[in-house]
Amino acid sequence: MNKVRLGFVPSHRYPFDEEWAIDMRKRCLEAMGDIECLEVVVPSVGLIHNGLVRDDTSAEATIDLFAQRGVEGIVIGTMTFGDEISAIAIAEALDVPVLVFGTKEGPFTEDGLRRSDSFCGTLSVTSGLYRHKIPYHFMGLVWPEEDVFAASLATFARACAAVEGFYGARVGQAGQRPERFETCTANEMAMSNSFGQRVVQIPLPELFARAEEWPADDYRMRAVLKEMQRQADCTACSEESLQKAAGLELALTAYFEERDLDAMALSCWNEMQERYGICACSTLSRLTDAGMMVACEADVYGALTMWVQYLASLEETVPHFIDWTIKHQQLENVFLAWHCGNAPVSLASSQGTPVIREQSIMSQVVGPEKAQGAIEFQLEPGPVTICRLVEYDGAFKMLITNGEIIHTDDLIRGSWAWVRVPDLAGLYRVLAEEGFVHHASMIHGDIADAVESFCNFAGIEAVRV
Repeated sequence: MNKVRLGFVPSHRYPFDEEWAIDMRKRCLEAMGDIECLEVVVPSVGLIHNGLVRDDTSAEATIDLFAQRGVEGIVIGTMTFGDEISAIAIAEALDVPVLVFGTKEGPFTEDGLRRSDSFCGTLSVTSGLYRHKIPYHFMGLVWPEEDVFAASLATFARACAAVEGFYGARVGQAGQRPERFETCTANEMAMSNSFGQRVVQIPLPELFARAEEWPADDYRMRAVLKEMQRQADCTACSEESLQKAAGLELALTAYFEERDLDAMALSCWNEMQERYGICACSTLSRLTDAGMMVACEADVYGALTMWVQYLASLEETVPHFIDWTIKHQQLENVFLAWHCGNAPVSLASSQGTPVIREQSIMSQVVGPEKAQGAIEFQLEPGPVTICRLVEYDGAFKMLITNGEIIHTDDLIRGSWAWVRVPDLAGLYRVLAEEGFVHHASMIHGDIADAVESFCNFAGIEAVRV
């Protein structure tokens, strides 16, 4: 699991109970230390008085520490009332996502005084963040030992990882979108202006030439072929098609490395079949499984959706680039999440063997000889999160929904899963009426809260269904 580096700001204001603040800081750090995905950076007792942020001097020292350590997010906790000026100065200087929480109130002193009055001070901090137009999320009032504390921090960490990787992302676009798929267009200037992203163009003739340069006896070619044959039944494909798939994989991997790409959108039909002679589906499957997100049909926003999900999972699992398709013929609130044969084989159901064969649709267009290379299987059951990024008139929004893959004994071509959702008619209505397209990204596990939090920090409208 990737760790996310968060800066912790234990905020305190005089004359509230400093001993209480010291103990609360200690309890928070102990609880944070138990969260596997976190690396916590906090000003030490030696750096600032008692390790508590209370004034301009301690804020400046904390800013320098966080900048040196490259924190990806800031957690402001009011140990007592908290000092709004120093906390806001830190958030403003670092320009990373911010999570705010207040600590619950302890027993009154013998004199009837409040030890912390944390919530009052928390409102001072949050109103200041709001006034300065700094995006933040409020966790609530908690004891650090409560489950909500660890859960909220883990979700925040995932959102921070997504923000960190999304801004400045470089997306390769290999070839043009299919001529009849206007839904796969992307606004490069909106991506650049909003997120500092760049689309790196890769001509298909150049890609094909690089793929064909690999000799069949190259050790890397042999290694890819051996791995493909270990992962799936390849007997339906010719040796020539398998070698072409291996060469294409090595060429695309080289582009990821040389062009410093975070994701890629590949034009996979039908120039791929007519000029190179295979379907790229299983190649996309293997690249995504290796942490190189590749979307079909030159869908740049689809590739970015995959990238967000992968980052928010802390790279623990990989997504599957899907089509929203049919309702189940009998089961209520169940739809088919499907694509031609590009799902990462690590997601395959334990029941059945993945098969690499001719792609079911393109074989009708170009013939089965040029359409070999799709990997087919049913996906492993379990909870999933499904997302889709779109852009209209320079404004971005993200569809976010949850479902659960259920196993069936159906025989269906491609890589696929039946997914049950709470309200399929409502989901379909949102997709149709909000301008979402037929492509999406689906990942095992529930990361919906993290993706929604990412959207809030990135200025993307979250459409949660």
